[in-house]
Amino acid sequence: MKAIIPVAGAGTQLRPLTYTQPKPLIPVAGKPIISFIVDQLWEAGVREFIFVIGYLGEKIKDYIEQHYPELDKCFVTQEQRLGSGHAIWSAREALQGTDELIIYFGDTIVEMDFQAMLQSPTSCLAIKKVQDPKGFGIVEFDHNHQVKRVVEKPKIPMSNLALVGLYKIKEVSQLLDALDHNIANDQRTEGVFHLTDGLMRLIEQGVSFGTCPVNAWYDCGKKETLLETNALLLDKEGYASDNLPEFDNSIIIHPVSIGKGCRISNSIIGPHATIGSNASIESSIVRDSIIGNYASLREVVMKKSVIGNDTSITGFRHSLNIGDNTEIDFS
Repeated sequence: MKAIIPVAGAGTQLRPLTYTQPKPLIPVAGKPIISFIVDQLWEAGVREFIFVIGYLGEKIKDYIEQHYPELDKCFVTQEQRLGSGHAIWSAREALQGTDELIIYFGDTIVEMDFQAMLQSPTSCLAIKKVQDPKGFGIVEFDHNHQVKRVVEKPKIPMSNLALVGLYKIKEVSQLLDALDHNIANDQRTEGVFHLTDGLMRLIEQGVSFGTCPVNAWYDCGKKETLLETNALLLDKEGYASDNLPEFDNSIIIHPVSIGKGCRISNSIIGPHATIGSNASIESSIVRDSIIGNYASLREVVMKKSVIGNDTSITGFRHSLNIGDNTEIDFS
């Protein structure tokens, strides 16, 4: 069994952060998104990995090679960003002869019973019930509760069960043929080649798909949901830092994740703050935020913010002489 992790997207909804840092390397609760994915798959027993890279792909490659040197891995470049199906198709040579394949998109984190998916006798789709399915790929069932249709971002959804970006495929060569057919015949949805269209072609050819519900689905595609994911994971056991060193005249309000080598003084950190390694924070308040490696904050109040690596922010001071019955709002 192999796993393919497409990480070629530009992360446009997280700009300007993603102008210099690929989205899969953004830290959440103390480690990059892509590390959650690799660690989960490794723990589930997957040993061969294919990374489909593109935008800022060298940074992802360097990270994986540095932090996972023993991983059996290869990197494939998606030359054009033409959709999720095109990303899988781009790795078709590396996938030749693969009997089973896990597809796990690199901008999401899920919590589920991975063994249930891996042991499924058929190909399998990870799903989660959502309130507004219009923005997702969705799954429809027939009267026998068999998957009859998958569709990307339907205008009129016939289901509220969303595809979360995790799939097990047993008919790998058949999927590659389906994607190849769609690309050769320029069969696009919303201008790109979606994986759901390839899966739908398999369903039309009689391939059976099971489904596996996920316990939790963390979307890391936008600033608001990224920070929400950071807070939710820090609230869970095993993610927040413990045994932190004493910081000079500072208060730590748990849960937080603070990397190695940080210098913090005269500050209040937390709750729900992720601080990267070797950050310097002086006379500041940081909560509900993600701060990158080697960032420097001085005399700032930081709330619901995402700050990149090697960033320097210095606040401003006020000297005020205020009379009676005055209201000032600096927000």
